[in-house]
Formats: sequence, C-alpha cells, structure tokens
Amino acid sequence: MLEYVNLELALPKEEYDKRVRLLQQRLYELEHAVYDAKVPVMIVFEGWAATGKGRIISILAERMDPRGFRVVPITPPRTLETRYPWLWRFWLKIPARGQMVAYDTSWYRRVLIDRINKTVDKKAWESAYQDIAEFEEQLSADGVVILKFWLHISKDEQEKRIKKLLKDKLSAWQVSIEDLAQQKKYDKYSQAVEDMLSRTDSPHAQWTIVEATDRYYARVKVLETIIKALEARLGLPSSLDPKAKRRRKSEELQGAVNA
Repeated sequence: MLEYVNLELALPKEEYDKRVRLLQQRLYELEHAVYDAKVPVMIVFEGWAATGKGRIISILAERMDPRGFRVVPITPPRTLETRYPWLWRFWLKIPARGQMVAYDTSWYRRVLIDRINKTVDKKAWESAYQDIAEFEEQLSADGVVILKFWLHISKDEQEKRIKKLLKDKLSAWQVSIEDLAQQKKYDKYSQAVEDMLSRTDSPHAQWTIVEATDRYYARVKVLETIIKALEARLGLPSSLDPKAKRRRKSEELQGAVNA
C-alpha cells in the first residue's frame, strides 16, 4: 500500500497561505456546530518520526476554542497504568459529547512501537488488533466520529530530517530514542504499518494516508479531510466544493439585495 503513495505531491507556499486561514476559520465554525450537535470527535495522528505531527496539531488547534478542543499526547504507560487492561488509559481520554480531541500518537503504539521494540510479546500485539477493532466500533456506535491519519515520508527523507534536527541544539531535543530506533528499523516498521493499516481500516474508522514530504500539502490535506468528515456527519453542505461555494456566495448576494 505505502509503496504506491506519491510522495512528490506539493503545494506552493503562496497557495497554502491563502487556504490555511480559511480552513482554520471553517474548523472553528464546525467546532461550535459539533458542540451544538453533541457529537464527540476523535482525531488520531500517527506517522513516521519527523513528519511534523506536532506542527500539524498546532495549526489545527491554533484557532480552536480550548473549551471544546484539546490535545492528548500519548506516552509509554506508567507503572500504575500497566496494572490495568491496556486500553483502560485510553478510555479515560475519550472526548465528551460535543468535544473534539486530537491524539498525538495513540493506542496504535501497541501494534507499532511495542511490537517492533518487543516490549510486549507477539500474542499481546496480535490480540490488540481485536481490542482496537472493538474499541473503535463501540465508540462509533455511540456516535463518535473517528478520524485517523498516517503521515508518510520515505526512509531517506526521514533520515535527512532527523540529521537536521540533531545538528541544532534548539531542535535536537525533539528527536527521541524511539525516533532513532524507528529510523534504524524503518523497513521493519514499514511492514508493521502496512499490517496496521490493512487490519484496522474500517468504514467507521478509516485511515487517511497523508503524503508528508511537503509540509504545506500535508497540513492542507489534514485540515480538508477533517472538514469534509465533519460536514458530512453534521449534514452540512460542503464548504470545499467550488460549486457549493459559488452557490452560497450567490445566495448571500441575493440576500443582501433583498435586504
């Protein structure tokens, strides 16, 4: 699957600057619509180290009302958390009705990081697939919108970015031991990612692969995907459809004339 992803896709900065503010404004409006409709929203970000997950989440959150939007960073389980069923800590982090939550990595570390680093045995990560399927299915059945993003770059691109981060003392801290291990085992991780995408993609919790070589393209694709999904869930006309845009503008002008 990943071998067919076109990593050359890009967006000029001028076009990005024009579009991103409008997309952020629309997301702000949809946040309030989600609140009024009492629809919980879960936005999951997974991907290669150095793909800019943190920056995308920052741009997503930039104009959001913090009362209805929060970011949950996922770290390895603490000692107390390991005493409970492994999904317990994620149940504590699901959104309330009308709230949006963005996850900086997620429950998928069980079938990626834990699997490759062998912090759990094969039986544990294999059974995790069924646990994840039931977890997401139950949430979806209760009305939760689940959006999942895999940010994808090539092995060479990742190596180049990690080296650049390490060269600067101000950014070197961003590269973790896990990131370095991932780069070293890129091919093994790729197999695990392919497995994850094929086994956990479902109609109610679909994966969107984001071509992340160009940061502007990646950011716009993520924002537009979220907007499309929320508008569809709320039964709103598409704000991204050029015909719909022209129709709304005409209606606004006609309303102004009649007024």
